Amino acid sequence: MQRKDLKILLLQIRDDTNVRKEELESFAKYSELELNQFTVLNVFDVPKFNNTVLDGFDALYVGGASEANVLEPEKYNFVNDCINLINYAGEKGIPTFASCFGFQLAVLAFGGTILSKDSDYEMGSIPIRLTNLAEIDPVFKGTSDNFSALSIHRQYAIELPTNLDLLAYTDQCLHSFKLRGKPLWAFQFHPEVDRSTVFKRLAIYKEAYTNSEDEFQSVLDSLVETPESHNLMLNFVNRVLL
Repeated sequence: MQRKDLKILLLQIRDDTNVRKEELESFAKYSELELNQFTVLNVFDVPKFNNTVLDGFDALYVGGASEANVLEPEKYNFVNDCINLINYAGEKGIPTFASCFGFQLAVLAFGGTILSKDSDYEMGSIPIRLTNLAEIDPVFKGTSDNFSALSIHRQYAIELPTNLDLLAYTDQCLHSFKLRGKPLWAFQFHPEVDRSTVFKRLAIYKEAYTNSEDEFQSVLDSLVETPESHNLMLNFVNRVLL
């Protein structure tokens, strides 16, 4: 398989037009792939679908969501089909890279529990700790412990089912795992998002995530560049897909 021949399905959970475009461009940029190698299935446009949407693709990417909640499938009627698709990718061994909302969907897909909080949640640039398994993992190998990543989320996990191997965590919650024996990785932080993008996103979702101008400015001041986080996407392509 040559890089130019890879075909990726991006399961997108974005309603805002600008964020849809930016997220796709970010996934392509940090995977070092062309935009035309991605097909986007946006669940706000197509809320009901079956697992055959993955037919013919080399990998599944799953993005984040600021306008949805995995714990409210009755309100967001695409949640269960998203969970089923990730479970199917795992069963079939289809390489998968799931970010943020995708992490939460994957936890649920494999029998785990997602919790939620309305305050004191992670927001901004945070240090990510690695487990011993990360040292030999193809996606994480070579990554420094305590590397910086960008994370904004109210929903989170503090334990995993036994079939998921923990790779990264913070004091607050779990941040990455691999489905044992399968090429499926999930990340609570955003490997695809860089500092300048977070500035733009926070401006869009400012009222949803911050309660005051001071808090908003504090988050902006915390932001740093996160090259090792981005490199995980490149490792996934180079070491798993190629």
